[in-house]
Amino acid sequence: MKRSDFAFDLPPELIAQHPLPERDGARLLVADPLRGHIGHREIRDLPSLLPPGCLLVPNDVKVRHARLLLRRQGGGAGEALLLRALDGGAFEALLRPGARLRSGGRATVVDPRDGRELATLEVEAVLPEGLRRVRVLREGAPLDWDAVDGIGRLPLPPYIRHPADPEDERGYQTAFHAGAGEAVAAPTAGLHFTPNLLQNLRARGHAWLPVRLHVGLGTFRPMSADLLEDHVMHEERYEIPEGTAQPLEEAFRLGRPPVCAIGTTSLRTLEAAWEGSTLRRAGNTRLFIRPGHRVRTANLLLTNFHLPESTLFVLVSTLLGLDFAKTCYAEAIRERYRFFSYGDAMLIPSFVEDGAQP
Repeated sequence: MKRSDFAFDLPPELIAQHPLPERDGARLLVADPLRGHIGHREIRDLPSLLPPGCLLVPNDVKVRHARLLLRRQGGGAGEALLLRALDGGAFEALLRPGARLRSGGRATVVDPRDGRELATLEVEAVLPEGLRRVRVLREGAPLDWDAVDGIGRLPLPPYIRHPADPEDERGYQTAFHAGAGEAVAAPTAGLHFTPNLLQNLRARGHAWLPVRLHVGLGTFRPMSADLLEDHVMHEERYEIPEGTAQPLEEAFRLGRPPVCAIGTTSLRTLEAAWEGSTLRRAGNTRLFIRPGHRVRTANLLLTNFHLPESTLFVLVSTLLGLDFAKTCYAEAIRERYRFFSYGDAMLIPSFVEDGAQP
C-alpha cells in the first residue's frame, strides 16, 4: 500500500494546542468495525464501556526534557533532541541543522529565556538514519538524563505551536508515570487518566498492568517512503515487569480475560514481546503494524487521533480497516473532536482480521 492511501484533510483549528483543565474531560469516539458502529461518549465513561475484568496495559514511561536549544560556533542557532542514552555518557540525538553539526563539532546549550550558557554539546560521531552520537558536558563532565532534565525543555511535537510552559509540564506527562525511562514523546492515550478514573476502573474489576516503551523516533518520525513496505521504523527499547507479564501471558494463552492496550506504544510493545507462549521481559523493537498484521495480544485499543500519513494512523487503519478508519476520522472532524497529543480519544473495542475491510 502507498503512504498516500492514508491521507485525509484535517482543519488546522482542530489540532489541540493545550491540555484540557481536567485530564478525563476528553470526548471518546467508540468505533466498532465489526458492527460498523460509531458512538460518542466521554473518557469518564470508560469503566462501564470495557468488558468485565479487563486487563488495562498503559505505558508508564517518563517524558524527558530532551530538547536542547543550541548556539553554534559562529553564533547560529540550533537544536538537539536527545533520543536515548548510549555507553560512555553519550546520547543518540537528532540535530538541527545537521549539516552544520558534524563529527567533532561543538555547540553551546543555552537557556531559551536569557541566552545564558548551560552546558556544551559535543558531536562525537555521525550515526545511521541522520542521527549523531553526542555528549552534553558541564565543566568537562558528561551529564546524564537526570541532569539534562534540569536544563532541557519538554519535546512538544511541532504541531503544538508554543514553547513548553508550566501548563505543559503538567499536561504532557501522564499522572501515573513511574519516574523512569527516556521517552521523547508522551504516550498520549495515557494523558487522559486521573487518580479518580483509575479508582473507578479498579472498582469495576479492571486491572492496571503497566509496560514501558521508551518512545523515540520509531513512534513519531514521519514516513518518507512512498510504499509502506519501504518504511523502516527506528529501534525503540521496552521493558515488561514480572507483575505485568505473568497475568498477560495467562490471558493470551487462554484468550481471556480481555486485554485493552492504552495507546499504540503499549500495543506495539505487547505485539513485539509476545512469542506465542511467553512475553519477553525486555527487548528492542522496530515493529510497524500495518495492513496484513494480525494482532495476537490485545482485544481493545484506546488511542488518540493521529496525523495523516503517519505510522500511527496506519496502525489504527489496520485494526479498523482503512475505509472504516477514514469514516471514523471524518465523523470526528464533523463533530469537532480535538486532534493529536492534547486531543480527544478513540476506543476500538474489536479488531478486523489481517487489516481486511469489515
